[in-house]
Amino acid sequence: MQKRGVEHVRIDAVQHGRRLDNFLTAHFGSLPKSRIYQMIRRGEVRVNGGRVRPDHRIAEHDDVRLPPASVSAPEKIHVPRRVVEQLRCSILYQDPTLLVLNKPAGLPVHSGSGQAFGVIDAARLLFSAGDSLQLVHRLDRDTSGCLLIARDHERLRELHDQFRSGKIRKRYTALLQGNLGRPVIRVDVPLDREARVHGERTVRADAGGLPSQSRFRVLRHLPGATLVSVAIATGRTHQIRVHAQHIGHPVAGDDRYGSREFNRRMRGCGLKRVFLHASSLAIPGRPGTGLNVEAPLPEDLERVLQRLASPVATAKKGKQGFLESRR
Repeated sequence: MQKRGVEHVRIDAVQHGRRLDNFLTAHFGSLPKSRIYQMIRRGEVRVNGGRVRPDHRIAEHDDVRLPPASVSAPEKIHVPRRVVEQLRCSILYQDPTLLVLNKPAGLPVHSGSGQAFGVIDAARLLFSAGDSLQLVHRLDRDTSGCLLIARDHERLRELHDQFRSGKIRKRYTALLQGNLGRPVIRVDVPLDREARVHGERTVRADAGGLPSQSRFRVLRHLPGATLVSVAIATGRTHQIRVHAQHIGHPVAGDDRYGSREFNRRMRGCGLKRVFLHASSLAIPGRPGTGLNVEAPLPEDLERVLQRLASPVATAKKGKQGFLESRR
């Protein structure tokens, strides 16, 4: 047990978008949740000098004031062995300072919000000196693909700087509703992440939001849908999904920003999640030392494309209006 004084924590890119109560629970270890909520309710915890609610989403560069507290070491997180082995088989690249994983869909990057463990917890069990492993960025739970983990704090700071300056190039593969009429569509639309729809926090296109740029490039036309490669110059919460909705071609399987009818049709092709995959990362370095990593499209998404392109499936779905493209 140790006594901590008043702390001021600067939120980094990895913690961006996390609920305040989950952030505090992870920070204070085994401190009872009742005490966590008491600190928030009394205003002992401040974000940028102001009071906030437990469900407030912290953002990169926020200053979080933490009150003195007596805490013990955090409880050990149990990760099923099958998950650890799954992560072992998903390593795309590793060196003494960096680890790149092909994150499986359905696995969150860290614990919290009802999740007992995440990718980072499993990764720390895989490697010696696991406590030094830190997430460089985040992927949504249902998004698969390239995920960066730094193996020391110096590399973590370097990669954060490269992300903030836009030097790291990220590409995603997504399946969109309808037929994109142009081979390339550029979207430069600010996003507001504080919007609420039916009481649920969500993201929307808004002139008063944060600058956000995406480029959608057609890879393949399919019946009623288009497979695209998406390059993002910024990494806003739900950016690809909201920009796809904004141009009238939402991402397949997206229950929040997508089309209910289109998603129902995609479930008929075997889609069980958002069709979004972080397909590649390019990290700059000195001449000849840059890193390019690619993650192949997972089998579950490949099967969806095969069924969608199948003449038999097309004929059956065509009778139900499958070939219609909704904008």
